[in-house]
Amino acid sequence: MSAPTASDVLRPRAGGLKDWLAGAMLGAAPTAFSLLRKVAPLPKFGSTVLALLHDDVREVFGTDAAFDAPYHGKLQVITGGEPFFLGLNDGPQYRAQLAAMQAVVKPADLPRLAAEVLAASEAVVAGASGRLEVVDQLVRRVTFEVMGDYLGVPRHAAGDLRAWATRLFEFQFADQANSPDLRKEVDVIAPALRAHLDAEIARRKTAGGPATDDALGRCLALQAAGAPGYSDVEIRTNIVCLFVGGPPQPPMVVPQALEQLLRRPEALAGAQAAARAGDDDLLRGYVLEAMRFDPLAPGLPRRAAKDWTLARGTKRARTVRKGDTVLAAFASAMMDDRRVPDPKTFNPRRQAYEYIHFGYDLHQCFGRHINHATLHLMLKPLLQRPGLRRAPGKTGRLSKNGPFAERLVVAFD
Repeated sequence: MSAPTASDVLRPRAGGLKDWLAGAMLGAAPTAFSLLRKVAPLPKFGSTVLALLHDDVREVFGTDAAFDAPYHGKLQVITGGEPFFLGLNDGPQYRAQLAAMQAVVKPADLPRLAAEVLAASEAVVAGASGRLEVVDQLVRRVTFEVMGDYLGVPRHAAGDLRAWATRLFEFQFADQANSPDLRKEVDVIAPALRAHLDAEIARRKTAGGPATDDALGRCLALQAAGAPGYSDVEIRTNIVCLFVGGPPQPPMVVPQALEQLLRRPEALAGAQAAARAGDDDLLRGYVLEAMRFDPLAPGLPRRAAKDWTLARGTKRARTVRKGDTVLAAFASAMMDDRRVPDPKTFNPRRQAYEYIHFGYDLHQCFGRHINHATLHLMLKPLLQRPGLRRAPGKTGRLSKNGPFAERLVVAFD
């Protein structure tokens, strides 16, 4: 891939008052959540309920019978009408599809992926000559190269797969206003991505020779062995959705984590010491803790499938009516002092239960184990460099385009 830039991948900023208000609302969310946790932890605005406390967010995520993940409709656009487990409720079809992908995306692959991410990140940093744009030139480049190869998605001769996946991710997870301009792009990109995978499946099946050891190759090997769940359409649907749901995430959260470290000199020094000592577990702790202060999103929506009383038996109990939307605000939950000790303190040695970075229970992020194994390694070579600091001027401060990290330039000796 050529050197990426934000203008290649992200949609142009909307600009004007609307863009400013959207940014202001995201920026004000932590303060608003902090106040509401104290005075109204389950507020309702119209037909939307905000779940703000750690226990309530886990209840929403963990009660699939009452709260549907509202992804089905847009997934149908991306997949061409085919089902994918992210949009399904618990049941035989959900569990069969999940098992089919768990058979090809294996825990045993994590050391390989970690090594590849670390090597790719080191190569980028080594070639940076003391100045590096973190979002695109480091994280997005490494993520799409490593994960594209792992999933078996080849480069496209004409299209930019980084932009395609990011647009589809935005459509699926961040397009709350249902932008008609984005939908026009999606109606071109989604069929093109499906056709790209169809062509790769056909090429591999006619090429002969040993199967490539990537997710697509493993699917085709299982298909040849007669395993259920691996028709050409099922393989294409699953690989497309993993490609859309996975690689766009690290370029959002990893630069945000570095920004949080740069704001805290002691935390930055601790992360650098862990990186230089090769203490990857502690380094992971620094990055996960930094992500707690600016996670992937404020929360994720769920739709009430039936009447349900959240926090039943407590003073804050609220009955959610069938059809209402519940925003499970995990950004707020990870700042809830009822379950997260000293939440305003930066602590890289927190317990795993204190974090809800990638959802919880049934519909938690499928790639969470990959994220856990690799996100900190994208920053490790950079943190090992002496004199790591912000670049002068505005470029040395993280800028965002909506929910997406856009630009962060750092310098080092």
